[in-house]
Amino acid sequence: MDQSLQLKAAQRKLIGHGALLVFFGGAIGFGFLFFLLGEIRLWPIPGSIDYQMPGTLKAWRMAHLEGVINGFAMWILALLLPVLPFSMGALRRIAFGFITVGWTFTIASLIDALYPNSRGLAFGGPLSNNIAFFMFYVGVLIVMSIMAIIAYKTLFATNKD
Repeated sequence: MDQSLQLKAAQRKLIGHGALLVFFGGAIGFGFLFFLLGEIRLWPIPGSIDYQMPGTLKAWRMAHLEGVINGFAMWILALLLPVLPFSMGALRRIAFGFITVGWTFTIASLIDALYPNSRGLAFGGPLSNNIAFFMFYVGVLIVMSIMAIIAYKTLFATNKD
């Protein structure tokens, strides 16, 4: 496959996963809405279910925004891929890394909203906290590595272009 087609394939993967994350963030927004209402109610469907969603305002807001923001970040990266000074293999790894980060951050944030004491800030406590912790840990390592490499390669490395 020629380089132009490979680049377009990486861009499409970022756009597709970005759209799924924005959609997932929107779906999480219903959980946020139900948390705020203190019941499950959708207009124009009659009736409601008296149920208080678990979690905190901060956790639900973050879970909702993680999907939306990470999805939009993938769309921005899809636009930037052609101007980054990397080989096609490196661009594919950057795209895969961003996809991994988007999903790990979003799912870990949802775990925080759904399960008590599961912010994932430190190892220990309930299993749900440890799952969130490792998901955030993996995501942070990947995104920090990618950002450092992009900064170095675009600002300091000698490029042929």
